[in-house]
Amino acid sequence: MNILTFDIEDWFHLLDNPATASVEQWQNFEPRIHDNVERLLEVIQRHNHRATFFCLGWVAERYPEIIRRIDESGFEIASHSHMHQLVYQQTPKQFRDDLQRSVHALEDVTGKKITTYRAPGFSFIRGNPWAFETLIELGIERDSSIFPTARGHGGYEGFGPAQPSLLACRGGELKEFPISLGRFLGKEIVFSGGGYFRLLPYRTIQRLTRQADYVMTYFHPRDFDAEQPVLDLPFHRRFKSYVGLKGSYSKFDRWLGENPFTDMAGADSTINWSEAPRISVS
Repeated sequence: MNILTFDIEDWFHLLDNPATASVEQWQNFEPRIHDNVERLLEVIQRHNHRATFFCLGWVAERYPEIIRRIDESGFEIASHSHMHQLVYQQTPKQFRDDLQRSVHALEDVTGKKITTYRAPGFSFIRGNPWAFETLIELGIERDSSIFPTARGHGGYEGFGPAQPSLLACRGGELKEFPISLGRFLGKEIVFSGGGYFRLLPYRTIQRLTRQADYVMTYFHPRDFDAEQPVLDLPFHRRFKSYVGLKGSYSKFDRWLGENPFTDMAGADSTINWSEAPRISVS
């Protein structure tokens, strides 16, 4: 099962960067999201794949034509929050208000109920059960916010096997689709999205894809934009953000041509959830 997903945000929506932290700063940057989303739609449709688009509510309010274009192309629209802030830096009320605003903005454009969510930076961590409870309260049925290993934005270590699972918390259960892992040089690594996909050799990515029973991808429009402005970032973040951009689109095109992909809704319909792992997050 290979699930194709995109986080629809612009090139300047970088987390943990003071120069791009607020909406007031975002308005100072030239948008590149229109052309970059069009490139994504073209390559997905050419390979006849399904995909889920996790969209910022901010994008829906500012550029509703982008969300409408994705929806009218037949792809699933999901929430990626409204203001693209790390969840563990928010209060429960801030998180709830942000999610609700995002859902309303996306539903206003598409006229369809939003039932799927992904947190910015996969920023669900242990000790925040209220985040899962809030998703259920606001009608979210599927989530893809768990990064089941350590990372710069926290990660959810000790989650268990990186596979679709039922998360049990006060208020009910949530279908969780964590980021997938593969084994490389004796270690479990992420390979199916973002900078990891750009930096790893194609042969390694394809081998790990073929070996996996479950692959959850996550890409951004900026992951394929070699002409985007370069922000002033610390060396390690500059490396992860920009190295490999020139060849990323052709690499992605090849990968889509050599593997089948579906969207979150399609994957959900094929899983026997009565046999899925059940994990308590209370």
